[in-house]
Amino acid sequence: MTTTVQSDILQCIGTTSLMALRRIVPESGARILLKLESENPTGSMKDRMALAIIEAAEADKRLQPGGNVVEYTGGSTGVSLAFVCAVKGYPIHIVSSDAFSAEKLDHMRILGARLKIVKSDSGGMTEKLTRDMVEAARAIVARSGGFWTDQLNNEDQLPAYHKMAQEIWSQAGGRVDCFVQCVGTAASLRGNAEALRRLNQGIQIVAVEPAESPVFSGGTTGSHKIDGVGAGFVVPLWRDDIADRIELVSTEEAASMAVRLAREEGLFGGSSTGANVVAALRLAEEFGPGDVVVTVMCDTGMKYLSNTLFRASGLPSPEDAR
Repeated sequence: MTTTVQSDILQCIGTTSLMALRRIVPESGARILLKLESENPTGSMKDRMALAIIEAAEADKRLQPGGNVVEYTGGSTGVSLAFVCAVKGYPIHIVSSDAFSAEKLDHMRILGARLKIVKSDSGGMTEKLTRDMVEAARAIVARSGGFWTDQLNNEDQLPAYHKMAQEIWSQAGGRVDCFVQCVGTAASLRGNAEALRRLNQGIQIVAVEPAESPVFSGGTTGSHKIDGVGAGFVVPLWRDDIADRIELVSTEEAASMAVRLAREEGLFGGSSTGANVVAALRLAEEFGPGDVVVTVMCDTGMKYLSNTLFRASGLPSPEDAR
């Protein structure tokens, strides 16, 4: 038996498993495959984009040795950037909010990030909160300098998701009929869609957004509690030709499915993962038994133990269970 010794933890990003759901499947319809991005070092697919953005900035000298990094984030991007910066030796200043899980904020701090917390309105994700966080990050860059990763506008992350799509295609044996994913910055959906369409021009790409804030569907912006997605406005990286259709999933549906995945499949993901699977099930019912629908386990549910996941699903919170 041979083993490989990695030179650093960054080499462990990517090459995550693709797994077929066994119990949460339609009675007749397509097979549902879940890309287990929770296997990345911080437990999130955002490790891919964080490494890609930092390495692109290193390559063209926007980020110099010892330089500061600045970002606004709902949590997982901040954790992933703090992780990459810890390994590479860059100080990082992150703007986030009390709307996002305490576990994510604590994880950033443990990795050495300096945090500025923007207060939310009753813990909900809204357009105003997103824009307030962006402006707070802009002010930090103006005051102290540094490289602003600016995830809502930064296309350097797209190649990371092209690679993810190549992994999916290879693992699925060259058969993917539908790809389903929530929209946050739109980078992951866009990157995967671009690469998968090069491999299968007939693939159906489905975007998922919170039912409470259906901005891509032409609806009214609103407050929701699906972490890391649904910025509340049409994000800059979005393109109208990315998705063939858009599915709306409520916070309650997403949280309930996250609990079902844990109890029926042994897969503990966050609410965005729950939303992905809710939408994937709808699509699987429309496709035939020989078809393949792929979606994403965006991160691990361990990031959300103190968040609305428990309350929305009717489970006791960790505090109530004591």
